[in-house]
Amino acid sequence: MDLEIPVGKRKPFYRFLEILPGMLSYGVIILLILLSIFNPLLASVYLLVLISMALIKIFGISYHMLVGRTNMEKACQVDWSQRLHDLEDPAAAHARLFSTKNKQFEYKTHLKNLQSIIDEPSGYPKPSQIYNAIIMPAYNESIEIIEPAVQSLLDTTYDLSHLIVVFAYEERGGAAIKKTAETLQKKYNDKFHSFHIVEHPKGIEHEVIGKGGNITHAGRWLKDYLVDLGIDFSRVLVTTMDCDNKPHPTYFDYITYAYIVYKDRKNLSYQPIALFTNNIWDVPAPMRVIATGNSFWNIVSSMRPYALRNFASHAQPMDALVEMDFWSVRTIVEDGHQYWRSYFHFDGKYGVVPIYAPIYQDAVLSETYKKTLKAQFVQLRRWAYGASDVAYVGSRVFSSSRQAPFWPSFTRFLRLLDGHVTLAYVALVTAFGAWLPLLLNPEAVRNIDAHQLPGTISLLQTIAMIGMVIAIFSSFKILPPRPARYKKRRTFLMLIQWILMPVTSILYSSMAAYAAQTKLMTGRYLDKFDVTEKLTVDINDRLKAERNRSKGDQDGASK
Repeated sequence: MDLEIPVGKRKPFYRFLEILPGMLSYGVIILLILLSIFNPLLASVYLLVLISMALIKIFGISYHMLVGRTNMEKACQVDWSQRLHDLEDPAAAHARLFSTKNKQFEYKTHLKNLQSIIDEPSGYPKPSQIYNAIIMPAYNESIEIIEPAVQSLLDTTYDLSHLIVVFAYEERGGAAIKKTAETLQKKYNDKFHSFHIVEHPKGIEHEVIGKGGNITHAGRWLKDYLVDLGIDFSRVLVTTMDCDNKPHPTYFDYITYAYIVYKDRKNLSYQPIALFTNNIWDVPAPMRVIATGNSFWNIVSSMRPYALRNFASHAQPMDALVEMDFWSVRTIVEDGHQYWRSYFHFDGKYGVVPIYAPIYQDAVLSETYKKTLKAQFVQLRRWAYGASDVAYVGSRVFSSSRQAPFWPSFTRFLRLLDGHVTLAYVALVTAFGAWLPLLLNPEAVRNIDAHQLPGTISLLQTIAMIGMVIAIFSSFKILPPRPARYKKRRTFLMLIQWILMPVTSILYSSMAAYAAQTKLMTGRYLDKFDVTEKLTVDINDRLKAERNRSKGDQDGASK
């Protein structure tokens, strides 16, 4: 089965599936409006069902958030470098550790893993045989953004002589990014196994302008490089990591450990927790709320392996990537889409292993407040464009040539569809749904049940505040230290910012989802990856100073 998204005109069933998410998302709102006009009582029942379903999800999310954050904190305290070293000589390590009482994260599992390797040593590679490769894509980011990410690789506990870095930059980024790439290669080439720069040509046919084409081009280059070195593809674990990302120091030891102890390692990918906290103190309040919410969702997702998907930075074995020809070059959401490519490539025998170690990323921050607000919406719209996977998945689930089992695939399809539809309507329905029967049908005022609906919904919203309290508590747990340039009152602002959550949920999450689904409904596909600006206050100040200096020079010349 072809793994790629179709080019050009879609078949009728595929087009129907592209329209389906938007049709359902708009349908929820339209149905509520129609019921409010013609049958307020039924509208009340319908709304209570929707709100109750959302409330149940909130409690589940809150629980997973607490447990997931605890797992992350415990996992980050583990000496994964030592555990990885234990796999080199499992018998000696097991004898040393067997009688030791230890409450560390997954300690008993570690002993079981050692025993499994002792029982069947031929089924597990040794850590010394494994290499990690990083593909770091870039467009036109400044070296001030990129170099700290490269530097963070040096700060990891992993054996750097087994770390291959591939800096993949875009030709369309211009001369500046090429110069940055050459500068980085010259400075860091001897710090790792090797540091390579690969330029992705512009204008390749049937490629959307996005990250997928870039990292796929770099992956194909890496394949040839490994062949030249004689390194087996099954001994290489590839992580894609944006050029503003900073992995936790134990990340590479952790994923290498996980890769070794799973026998079906080729059919798995490894998903760390993305935390948007690098510049969280610098960004405006609305962006802080959104970035923190996104971080929480990634923590929650780590607790739901059955629903876990590839997102942002993730790792996958090189032999699997070569078989699949790497990532899709026809979508702007190549990370989440990679799950479905892998799922159907392996005929449903595929899963994602949660890695409870964070990769720290930047929240959205542009040069001006207005640009930042716009850039945030564009980023969320791009993520919401993952609704395009509904058609990709549905067309394969209902295909006569399907190799993956139907019912597990169908369940995944429903979960995917529900996630995108819920993202679109839930904030709007929760905020305004209770008032629609009263506003659209004067007779509803005389209906006791409809008249009491706002109060009932308000009570449910109050109960849902438990989730908000947990979110606020957790937000302070994942915050990096407050920069010296900010006074203590900035911490207080981190608390009161949460009053913006209803606004950001509607204007950003909900509207971005409707915007993306409307694009799909109308066939106006998003075929360009809009790179999100992610600055810091220091870099922003420097850019402003350079612009002012340039403007001053121009004014002086004109005089």
